[in-house]
Amino acid sequence: LSLEDYITADPEGTLGEDTLVGHGPALPYLLKLIAPMRPLSLQVHPSKAQAQAGFDTEEEAGIPLDSPDRNYRDRNAKPELVYAITSFEALVGFRAPRRIAEVMRGLRTPLSDRLRRMVLREGVRAAFTYLISPETCPSGDRVASLVEACAERDPEKSPSRRADAAVVSLAAHYPGDASVLTPLLMNPVSLRPGEALYIPDGTVHAYRSGVGVEIMASSDNVLRAGLTEKHIDVPELLRVVRADAAPPMRIAPERVSASTSVYYAPVEDFELSVVQLSDANAWDRQRSEGPRTVVCMEGAVQVYAGGGALQLNKGQAVFIGANEGEASLRGFGKVVIAAVP
Repeated sequence: LSLEDYITADPEGTLGEDTLVGHGPALPYLLKLIAPMRPLSLQVHPSKAQAQAGFDTEEEAGIPLDSPDRNYRDRNAKPELVYAITSFEALVGFRAPRRIAEVMRGLRTPLSDRLRRMVLREGVRAAFTYLISPETCPSGDRVASLVEACAERDPEKSPSRRADAAVVSLAAHYPGDASVLTPLLMNPVSLRPGEALYIPDGTVHAYRSGVGVEIMASSDNVLRAGLTEKHIDVPELLRVVRADAAPPMRIAPERVSASTSVYYAPVEDFELSVVQLSDANAWDRQRSEGPRTVVCMEGAVQVYAGGGALQLNKGQAVFIGANEGEASLRGFGKVVIAAVP
């Protein structure tokens, strides 16, 4: 029995009245464990209004939901949060134009000089559009020349050694793709274990490496610009992307008890709690009462809810419905809990 079928059989009991009224008869979040073996695609997620309009347009065009050329597979937005289990590397949003110009200074290739002038005179959107659009993107030779310049730049003198390293790394995985140069325009992000990053709609991003827990609104709407073999729709991505300079949104945890920290994202679809347990004899009462997913990340814990207890070992998970009331935990280990605010 799939989780979807389990919820469908009793949506009011499993989701609870508040979730059912606010989000409809389906779980409003998706929970993933991600560990990219190579950098994931350069992508953007639409807002709810954009998703609704895009879905309706593709429905009217008769594009099947399972078509590889489909952009909008539902009417939902897809804000997301990633919680780092190991060191986690990402690219998120755009730098300020003057910082981009500083990063490119000294590379001394025709392409870097052109991008630098374009950013200062026309803005970041113009340079980003030039790089990713099939009609204007630079040739493989020009891309390779700029990648080589990044590789050869002295790290001690580089204005952004992380940008140089990211360009070289992406080029090793996607040679010839002009999108490998976007780290020169974007903010590099390095998360340490326990840190979290929030990605709002319209924010261009790419996850490069690491292991993390990813929680997001229940949607499969992804617009891709490059670094992938999947469907790419540059015009639609450019219509949705926010090109203003903005720092990455790190979410600091709020300590709600001696054992539990909660990462509150500015959305109504999900929240993520991290619980560290160190007593096998005392039950740790959790405050969430709606639909929850508990994943054991370390050690072994017991979960008590709905009048029964279940042991979770590392790598195992359990879904707790709203009709099972509060949950309590005990054991030695760490769990993450996905819930609806």
